[in-house]
Amino acid sequence: MKVRNRSTKGLGIRMTSKIALVGIGKIAVDQHVPAINASADWELAATVSRSGTVDGVSAFTDFDQMLTDRPDIPVISLCLPPVPRYDYAAKAIAAGRHVMLEKPPGATLAEVHALQTMADVAGVSLFATWHSRMADGVAPAKAWLADKTITRAHINWKEDVRRWHPGQHWVFEPGGMGVFDPGINALSIITEILPQPMHLQNATLQFPANRDTPIAAQMQWTGNVSGDFDWRQEGPQSWDISVETDAGNLTLHDGGARLVINGAEMAAGKDREYPALYDRMADLVNSASSDVDLAPMIHVADALTLGKRVNVAEFHF
Repeated sequence: MKVRNRSTKGLGIRMTSKIALVGIGKIAVDQHVPAINASADWELAATVSRSGTVDGVSAFTDFDQMLTDRPDIPVISLCLPPVPRYDYAAKAIAAGRHVMLEKPPGATLAEVHALQTMADVAGVSLFATWHSRMADGVAPAKAWLADKTITRAHINWKEDVRRWHPGQHWVFEPGGMGVFDPGINALSIITEILPQPMHLQNATLQFPANRDTPIAAQMQWTGNVSGDFDWRQEGPQSWDISVETDAGNLTLHDGGARLVINGAEMAAGKDREYPALYDRMADLVNSASSDVDLAPMIHVADALTLGKRVNVAEFHF
């Protein structure tokens, strides 16, 4: 992970700190709010959303107004779609607030690099989060693979967009990333656990005739690493990564929650991904550090640059 340390300027915290949550949609309600409420580090002090609110929490519809009215809130967590996120993050940093970014951290690599520079200059923490890296099986998988020779690895990441993003057309608009919205979770895991870096060799991207982002992708990287991503899978969902080595086989199931090594179950899967992210954010602010790793996003950008486009049937929610 890319971590930048800065000299502390009195901004560090460890006692309970106020945090504002921007964008009260499904992911915020399902994951962020419960994680914040269960944490000893954080107090949810305000929300910003055009439609959603959280019971008992001060609600704003205008971000600028919240920044003006609540100088007592030092940390902003952004749960907006990727395209508008840059403007909000830039305003928060300019106001001297620490910023936590939902994945993917932005719509482009360049804008996240710009935010990182802004945060460094302002002396605030910036955290580009990858929640799937916090799944139970990921850290032990990385440790086991550290001294192994990888002979093959494969990502099988298939889910139903209608179930997870019902009616959310923005995922198929420019910047929405299409199937890479969930697929980047797999990329965040594999770039974390493999002991050697990889780069894309070729890809095939399937675009619905009425959409601007892909609904499926097949990818091949160096190191005999491959991936199959699809957003049309009904029934049971598939979030698996398998790795073959000179010392046997490793498989991560359920998005990294379950780890199996040579047939033995090593991690059973406690759902602490988002609580772990907020633990990490508290550590970063307390140590006056930033954590901005763009490796997963680079692979998506490479796919969109190098991938062969194939038109497929229209997709409708």
